[in-house]
Amino acid sequence: MSLKIVFMGTPEFSIPTLKILKESKHEIICVYTQPPKKKSRGQKILKNAVHIFSEKEGIKVRTNQLSDKEEYENFIKLKADLVVVIAYGQIIPKIFLKNPNLIFLNVHASLLPKLRGAAPIERAILNKERETGVSIMKVEKKLDAGPFIKQVQIKIDKELTCGELTKRLSLIGAEALKESIELVLSGKAIFIEQNENEATYANKISKSETRIIWKDKAENIIAKINAFNPKPGAWFLFKNERIKILKAKEVKKGGEEGKILDDKLTVGCSVNAIQILRIQKEGKRDMDVEEFLVGNNFDKGTKLN
Repeated sequence: MSLKIVFMGTPEFSIPTLKILKESKHEIICVYTQPPKKKSRGQKILKNAVHIFSEKEGIKVRTNQLSDKEEYENFIKLKADLVVVIAYGQIIPKIFLKNPNLIFLNVHASLLPKLRGAAPIERAILNKERETGVSIMKVEKKLDAGPFIKQVQIKIDKELTCGELTKRLSLIGAEALKESIELVLSGKAIFIEQNENEATYANKISKSETRIIWKDKAENIIAKINAFNPKPGAWFLFKNERIKILKAKEVKKGGEEGKILDDKLTVGCSVNAIQILRIQKEGKRDMDVEEFLVGNNFDKGTKLN
């Protein structure tokens, strides 16, 4: 049986699922995504990854707010059999969810009920979780609280960055969603209610969280660097200039917090130290620390903020 599917998604994370649906027997009748943004310089219009892919594939795109009264009427006219939601960036209004004959399936990047919310991948790394995964769940009124049909678990290596984990989970999520649709079609789908007592939340990352605090333990600073790589980047100040650390390793070395301990750009923390491996000045390209130190003076004993 071929389904008429409405897809709701926005960032690059959504693309593998959109691709796998496009290549399936099902028909994507419309894509809802966030509207284009204006770039400050020159007022250039920037479309998101899902918007660009959909237009290239000839899929109808809508960027209206779902809260607009007219949009629900437009949505009903589509006569969809299924709605797939993945990192859309809008709350689905209750009126959309009331249709008893229409299922909204969401691809969420955590093992629900853990890490509900906007930043499950970053929070998993920040929390130094050793495992995470993907949940395919039914969208309900409460955020990320609906019953799930499928979960896939993976291990998190200590050196894994947010960018790397995001890519891995996006591919796993696409396959899991495809399998979940087949379960629904075959009548074999079993939706498992979440345990509210085990729920945790992955709040949106604030700007203040991205700054490196040298009074923290080295392992926590490494987690922050990995969680914010590639974006927005964990940073410190040096001579009032913001500098991002993209890669570092923990070393068992004592020293004053925030002080450079050697000529390899090893920095003291409250417990152990970190050796910076890849670094980036604001507005410049990122580079290995050896190349960076050729043209930048970071002398032993210098204090970083």
